Amino acid sequence: MKGTGEVQDVVQFHQEGHGPVTVTGTITGLTDGKHGFHIHAYGDNTNGCISAGPHFNPGNETHGGPEDEVRHIGDLGNITSANGEAKFEFTDSVISLCGEHIIGRTVVVHEKEDDLGKGGNDDWQRQWPLGMWCNRTCSVTLLYVKALGFVA
Repeated sequence: MKGTGEVQDVVQFHQEGHGPVTVTGTITGLTDGKHGFHIHAYGDNTNGCISAGPHFNPGNETHGGPEDEVRHIGDLGNITSANGEAKFEFTDSVISLCGEHIIGRTVVVHEKEDDLGKGGNDDWQRQWPLGMWCNRTCSVTLLYVKALGFVA
């Protein structure tokens, strides 16, 4: 997947049964440091990150981090880039490839660090307009999530 500019990425999602989802990826072209990493509501990039909408949050929960009990489904925390590259692998028990799933939504790597709803940045709590926070990458998960899919 490739956003505008130099940012490129490969993000894979894998789930067995109804277990946690393993997320692996490599993203290049980022500035060094932490970047918010989220699933956004829509798989639409016609107007860049703005058309991807807010974080995927069908339960209308408050913003949080991946370890929080209350959070948006799409809140996956931060990834860290060093020398222009972020490599990551983690599991998440809130996102899913079945039921209330992430298939067809957008993976967004934000320009700035996510405060995980802990304060210091009211825009993360308000959740809009997140387009101002987007890095140059907006990557649609549709093909990748569908291709790697759900293993029964």
